[in-house]
Amino acid sequence: MSGIALDPRRRTALFAALAGLAMLGLGYAAVPLYRLFCVATGLNGTTQRSVDGETPGAVDGKTIQIRFDANHSPNLPWAFKPEIALQTVTIGARNMAFFTATNNSSHSITGTATYNVTPVSAGLYFTKIQCFCFTQQTLKPGETVRMPVIFYVDPKILKDPDANDISEITLSYTFYPVDETKKAS
Repeated sequence: MSGIALDPRRRTALFAALAGLAMLGLGYAAVPLYRLFCVATGLNGTTQRSVDGETPGAVDGKTIQIRFDANHSPNLPWAFKPEIALQTVTIGARNMAFFTATNNSSHSITGTATYNVTPVSAGLYFTKIQCFCFTQQTLKPGETVRMPVIFYVDPKILKDPDANDISEITLSYTFYPVDETKKAS
């Protein structure tokens, strides 16, 4: 039995084409894979997301301060702010914070929020149960909405030597306008 023998130039071209296709595939997969990695590790302040809505339960006497930060793109004519800028919460307990957004334009606008926590090592322990940042928000002209965030700080933070000196976590959001051309597709 003899295999198909390729001219060395054709074999090199075939390998180069396959390598190019593999690199193109990795390029497309890089963003979703990076997101999954950040969620799994809390890298860069990426918070965790609860799938069942359950909390681990409050740890008596163990509290932490949560600072809320709100920003928006200059291209988004909204006012956006936390209702309360600083809360002291019990670790492991379900907590809720509210943000308000007002559309200051004369037309409806859809926005989407990005988020992170600092210090970045706290991202692994900050878990959101429900958040306005999970979906796009559309505000009518002049409309003001109140948007909740339901979260908890995982008690595992108390056992992490790299996180044992954290006394305050900042949860920061930035709203951006949704590109209408991407939204329609």
